[in-house]
Amino acid sequence: MRSAARGAVDLVDAVREAKRIAIRAGTRPHRFIPIWAVVVERRIFVRSWSLKPRSWYRTLLEQPRGTIRVGDRSARVRAVHTRSARLVAAVDRAYLAKYGGRGEIRFARDMARGKSRASTTELVPEDSA
Repeated sequence: MRSAARGAVDLVDAVREAKRIAIRAGTRPHRFIPIWAVVVERRIFVRSWSLKPRSWYRTLLEQPRGTIRVGDRSARVRAVHTRSARLVAAVDRAYLAKYGGRGEIRFARDMARGKSRASTTELVPEDSA
């Protein structure tokens, strides 16, 4: 397997295992923001819980490039809004399974409804650093 492809596979596995990742959305420098992420069909998905006007999600709508950090590794990503009803439903299940613990389940349920559900975004790795 090519090293770039192997890096993407390792990144997906790291996201699957991590409770939180960090994202820096867009091209302007700012801090990394901790968020929840899930893996479905070996693809990385995120949702916005708050949908604030100056959020990472809104930034990705305008500038669909960013960087994620998982543990001590970083990777550039391209954000792709997910429209597939099948994938959105699978992401619902993934959030509820991964974040079903005490103190998390309330937020996971919110992530599987309404506006948060409509914010389902795939983060496609561009390279690994």
